[in-house]
Amino acid sequence: MIRNFLVKSLLLSILISSCLNLFAQSEIDFARIDSVLKYFYTSNKMMGSAAIARNNKILFSRAYGYAEINDNNKLPADINTKYRIGSITKMFTAVMIFQLIEEKKLSLNTPLSNFFPNIPNAGKITIADLLDHHSGLHNFTNDPDYLTWYTKPKTKKEILNIFEHDKPDFQPAEKGEYSNTNYVLLGYIIEKITHDSYSNELRNRILNKINLKNTYYGYKIDTNNNETYSYTWKDSSWKQEPETDMSIPGGAGSIVSDPEDLIQFIDALFHGKLIDKEYLKEMTTLKDNFGMGIFNFPFYGRYSFGHTGGIDGFESFISYFPDDRLAFAFCSNGMNYTMNDILIGVLSIYYNKPYNFPDFKTINLSKDELSRFEGIYSSAALPLLITIKLNGTTLTAQATNQSAFPLSAVNGTEFKFDAAGIVITFTKVKNGQFKEFTLKQGGRAYVYTRQK
Repeated sequence: MIRNFLVKSLLLSILISSCLNLFAQSEIDFARIDSVLKYFYTSNKMMGSAAIARNNKILFSRAYGYAEINDNNKLPADINTKYRIGSITKMFTAVMIFQLIEEKKLSLNTPLSNFFPNIPNAGKITIADLLDHHSGLHNFTNDPDYLTWYTKPKTKKEILNIFEHDKPDFQPAEKGEYSNTNYVLLGYIIEKITHDSYSNELRNRILNKINLKNTYYGYKIDTNNNETYSYTWKDSSWKQEPETDMSIPGGAGSIVSDPEDLIQFIDALFHGKLIDKEYLKEMTTLKDNFGMGIFNFPFYGRYSFGHTGGIDGFESFISYFPDDRLAFAFCSNGMNYTMNDILIGVLSIYYNKPYNFPDFKTINLSKDELSRFEGIYSSAALPLLITIKLNGTTLTAQATNQSAFPLSAVNGTEFKFDAAGIVITFTKVKNGQFKEFTLKQGGRAYVYTRQK
């Protein structure tokens, strides 16, 4: 349930700027962690909550921003405010599948055809293929028409009909490729085996077992229940996003939670309170960089396990560092910056590593200055044309079949779009017009040349 700008990726790459070392608690500058998160919030780069725990003890928990913003009211968020967590739901679904495997009601080799024989390649797709994204089933949220119906209720029969008519992207076990379709089906399989709803099984198998008070299957957002709407920064203010109808994401993205509950969940998972350690090993074993409902975030000799999530304007992250017994969770209902860079800031400060607060200053250029950049550009490295266009007094960029996004001028030739971590630097002037730019995002660089 993740919508990306320009360059799509399965995960947000967590690249922490140095090797992590353990420090005494007195050396951890929680005041500075609070300061950097306040800085992002007051700079209109994010709203949300963060929590850090070691040995299952909460060391830091703060909320920034609002659960609801409208003309008549601003409702502040607090540490118990609940967020849609998107694809982090997949971790919960995977845990319940492994519980059913422990109960001998299922196996990793059970074919999908035992439950949904009309799905393409159902006889060849196993439970393991669904768990680690090797099924080849098309990701239905990538369909061009998905955004025309995602806010409307869908029955299970209607969703299955979509899956049955979508052509597979590749053959089962051929490779790994992220697909929400896999986990919607796994959620349905849980219901078929147990003869109960996903919501009830979630409550009985996980929530009640480890006493999670702020986690549950989501429905229509209710701020009276301390749930938050999601927002996008547009035209110098936070604008409320439409809501995905929660009949759609199911086992792929339906859960609501908060950072402290997510920490309690992942700590319980890694301490054998939800599944046996042999199944945790299966879950965390990577195949083509995919675990079973979990991902590995390596950096400089250390690693963590967890998941990211995105649905509507919500973004979230949960990760556990086994060697350090450290858990870090972040839930946002408004993001105007890359979540990855916020996480880097928090963890760099936690581990007492050098970190400079980012500079968000921009400059204003005249219409005549901005018009020099207009044009259609192409790259040999990416099959996407990018149209640079002046919209009023704002320069915008738009990739093929994607929405336009505003560019902020850093100087006379460099522009950025913080929400996606994009930096565009123009070069090569001819007859007063710029002829080339380099686009940087996620540590990669792409050269684009003007076509017209």
